[in-house]
Amino acid sequence: MGITGLFHIAIKTNDLDATVDFYTQLGLCKVERPDFGYPGAWLACVTPGGEAIIHIYAGGAALGTEGKSPLGTAAIDHISLTATGFHQFRQKFQQANIEWREFIVPGTNLWQLFVYDPNGVQLELTFDGAFEEEPQPDMSPGKAYVAGSNFFKARN
Repeated sequence: MGITGLFHIAIKTNDLDATVDFYTQLGLCKVERPDFGYPGAWLACVTPGGEAIIHIYAGGAALGTEGKSPLGTAAIDHISLTATGFHQFRQKFQQANIEWREFIVPGTNLWQLFVYDPNGVQLELTFDGAFEEEPQPDMSPGKAYVAGSNFFKARN
């Protein structure tokens, strides 16, 4: 008996297309999803036999009592994914006008980028800095990630 890994994360959305686009632009790919009777998508890592790690659903199953999906991550603070290409991701966020924050995990070679998906779900991309090009993450005020802070701005 034991935990063997992360199976998937499920995200509710009011805008399925924008959410799928956000994650596929980061490098995940759409994979086959069963017909649950409501709209959605399964996204996977681009690896041989990549597993569906993010499930997105919309429509009736995603709607709360107010008729729309909630924003933010509620009790879940963020989703963390490992990645490569720190500076390329940063450039992609800048070109797409997506706000981000940067961080170096103290005492490690771990570099991080924090962004929000269109639903206000905070995403942490974690990189092994030993394999990334300089410069290191910008830890200056306004650019450095501050735990517990929220820089999400809902898109209209």
